[in-house]
Amino acid sequence: MNKSIILVPFAYIIMISCLRDPGPIIGDLTDSYISGPGVYILNEGNFRSGNGSLSFYSYDSAKIFNNIFLTINERPLGDVPYSMNILGDKAYIVVNNSGKIEVVNRNDLKSVKTINGLISPRYISFISSNKAYVTSLYSDSVSILDLSANVISGYINIGRPSEAIMTSFDKSFVAHWTGGNKILVINTLNNQVVDSVEVGIEPESMVLDKNNMLWVLCNGGWTRDNYAELIGINTQTNTVEKRFTFPSKTDSPTCLQIDGKGETLYYLQNGVKRMSISSTQLPPEPFIAESDRLFYKVGINPENGEIFITDVVDYLQKGYVLRYKNNGTLVSVMQAEIIPGAMCFKVNPDYQTE
Repeated sequence: MNKSIILVPFAYIIMISCLRDPGPIIGDLTDSYISGPGVYILNEGNFRSGNGSLSFYSYDSAKIFNNIFLTINERPLGDVPYSMNILGDKAYIVVNNSGKIEVVNRNDLKSVKTINGLISPRYISFISSNKAYVTSLYSDSVSILDLSANVISGYINIGRPSEAIMTSFDKSFVAHWTGGNKILVINTLNNQVVDSVEVGIEPESMVLDKNNMLWVLCNGGWTRDNYAELIGINTQTNTVEKRFTFPSKTDSPTCLQIDGKGETLYYLQNGVKRMSISSTQLPPEPFIAESDRLFYKVGINPENGEIFITDVVDYLQKGYVLRYKNNGTLVSVMQAEIIPGAMCFKVNPDYQTE
């Protein structure tokens, strides 16, 4: 494909040069930047290459630190680190194609334990201080973790693979993503599937709002035979209360997120779209335009509402992390590693609950 040559004003080049920060040389991480507030960025790396890594953006220094897991633990993180969550003083890094979860200390990233034996794990959801569920892209079961020993303690057969998961009180809601259209409801007291909710095709991401409504973004499937949908589920009755259908079958929204107040939804669709949970229609235009970048994931800082977006460039070379104020003003552009993906915010522990 031929691309037109665009003449860029010199002043604009100077502005971008000021925004872009190549990142500092990593010094003593454990005693400085990594112990403070910031955001972890999981760089997926190339599939089956084992070059996944972890970056950390530090608010204290306004710098990004790359390859911190490797630097601190003197071994690679693994093949496709996909998601991360924090509970108390521990962080859990889900490494999809390596079939494991790396358990590390929250503030210094030193390894505590590696949980092996998982089948293509995707997301972890904390049920209590000593129990968690882990979804699987290829297994028909959700794994149960004993967090007191950090081991697999059992399985819940849901009869299909699983993707996103959210827990509300004594229920976990599990999305059947690839080819599916159901949200499975698990009773967390007895680890049994008790209900299911029919939604749109391929529910790929979910969030809970301040009213405890479960919002589910369904991308319509890769064949584009169905319309994408954004659906609101009453978590008390397990019924659909809101349904927004995207106008074109070519629409393929991804990566649903919500702000710390539980009031504003964000997702990717040719840029970043945002809408109030009380809105009666989908936003027609992006809040942040994608322009010539390739947006992959978006994350919202729950404390200050800042918006972080990853740009994977071409999925081969090192990507970027873009930081925006909550009004959409670009603050900085930082280089991460290959395929920067999901983000995990290291903030006040009160925010690290579901």
